[in-house]
Amino acid sequence: MQLHTFHIPVMGLGYTIDTPLNVARFGISSVVSIIEDDLVEQMRAVHAQRQGEVYVPIPKADVDHRARRITAYLNLLHRTVQRQVASLRAAAFDTGSEIDRYFELLPASSPARGLFDRMRWSPAGHERSALQRALRDHVAAGAIDVNIMTKCDRINYDGAGAALPAEYADAHAALRGFAQSDLSSSVVFSAGLNPRLYTYCESFPDFFPDAEGRLRKKITLKVSDYRSAAVQGRVLAKKGLWVSEFRIESGLNCGGHAFPTDGVLLGPILEEFRNERAALAAQLLGVCNRALGAKGYPTFPDAPGTKLTVQGGVGTAAEHAFLMERYGVDGVGWGSPFLLVPEATNVDDATLRELTAATPDDYVLSDASPLGVPFNNFRRSSSEAQRNRRIREGRPGSPCYKGFLAFNTEFTPAPICTASRQYQHAKLKQLRTHTTPDEALSDETETVTAKDCLCEGLGAAVLLKHGLRPANGLSAVTICPGPNLAYFSRVSSLREMVDHIYGRGNVLNDRPRPHMFVNELTLYVDYLKRQQAKGRDVRTFAANLLDGIAYCESLDLPGTAEPLAAIAREVADLPASIVG
Repeated sequence: MQLHTFHIPVMGLGYTIDTPLNVARFGISSVVSIIEDDLVEQMRAVHAQRQGEVYVPIPKADVDHRARRITAYLNLLHRTVQRQVASLRAAAFDTGSEIDRYFELLPASSPARGLFDRMRWSPAGHERSALQRALRDHVAAGAIDVNIMTKCDRINYDGAGAALPAEYADAHAALRGFAQSDLSSSVVFSAGLNPRLYTYCESFPDFFPDAEGRLRKKITLKVSDYRSAAVQGRVLAKKGLWVSEFRIESGLNCGGHAFPTDGVLLGPILEEFRNERAALAAQLLGVCNRALGAKGYPTFPDAPGTKLTVQGGVGTAAEHAFLMERYGVDGVGWGSPFLLVPEATNVDDATLRELTAATPDDYVLSDASPLGVPFNNFRRSSSEAQRNRRIREGRPGSPCYKGFLAFNTEFTPAPICTASRQYQHAKLKQLRTHTTPDEALSDETETVTAKDCLCEGLGAAVLLKHGLRPANGLSAVTICPGPNLAYFSRVSSLREMVDHIYGRGNVLNDRPRPHMFVNELTLYVDYLKRQQAKGRDVRTFAANLLDGIAYCESLDLPGTAEPLAAIAREVADLPASIVG
């Protein structure tokens, strides 16, 4: 049962790792990162103690410790939320009570909210009691979904240094941890196709329909365009695996890792999904049912439904409503603004202060990720200060204790991380031995030393917030908001942020804010110029941008005509070799 029209996407390793404990009882869905099992285990210890449960550590010596830790933590979240919901459902309706808060947070369009308003104005008596009983039946927890970044599938080794089977690789073990948990929710696969991981889904019956056609475990694909959705959806359908949601994310106007398209903008992408949605569902249903029949599973009499959601850069109730109405999406992801909601997410006090004082220039698209993927970063973070200090001291790079992003074998037989001190020292030494001109050497040096340790940095804030000592004494915080956060500066309550989403309040700062489509265009034009400066062929990119501008102009959205015209002139003024 979906009562809210927004969800809180995964943010970093720790920013939403226990968000379900804060919001699920109010019917709000959120996404937990489960790839970092040490952090998962630390949070299990914290919340088991707070819930009065016995905590039994799962040691690294256990060959399957990663999956077992994840299963144990997800089961703890599930039990706790179930208890919270039972308590809320049994609470008395009264001003300030949890059950009143549950219904007050709902959008005005929700039938349950209308029923609640009717109950509040009803006099005491039989009708009021009947309405309250009906309302209690409407109470449902938000989903506890999990995120697995498909690229984070490092092979692991036993104590003797022998490679373990593929099922013990990071993403595989995380998937197994989710699949064996008590949750009935979705795994969100992000960062693209991983055929081996998708095949591994077939090992778990919960991903296949039961006799009634229900899926206990669902698959959500985070995608940047329609083609990716169709290709990945078909790969899974051929295995009898149904995609229950396509989660479309803006290529650049988002937080964390960015996956820019070749200049194709979010508006035209959503338009294609709207036009092709029914045809895609029908196509995938036929492929999926043939595979299910061959495997001996029940087939779907009708397409079980595939939700379409969108996220990245949305910042106003008007934009939220526009996405819902124009493109028929089933929900909208609100990520970065929730970093300013301590009730919902985990940001330490020092970083929170920096976020409230930030300017647009503090949000940058960087080369910080060892994955080699553009990464939205925050200049004022303590990890950026630490990275720059290490460079000044002649000790660039980070000690590498966790190695989740260790994939480079340029200098070593065993993979190491490009953010590690070991790699950066070797790479810089190599660069200095070449007769590279000074300017080029400076650029290459900056590219090498831009890489930062995300394994430690993206999990540090939740430990600091919960009063824990980060492992190995590494407490510098990496935080990766989308550029949209520049328009939010106030620490807000959960109520205030939800009211903002539904148009019942406003938590934006006074900075003039263009429409999300205009902001996205500006980001893509800047990206185009950077790619062109690197000598890349950007003619297709520029052509797609011009098509995107024409599309946005055709929408005639309030306040967009003048900025769109200015951007069109800016692109048209690029050299003829680009736009000709």
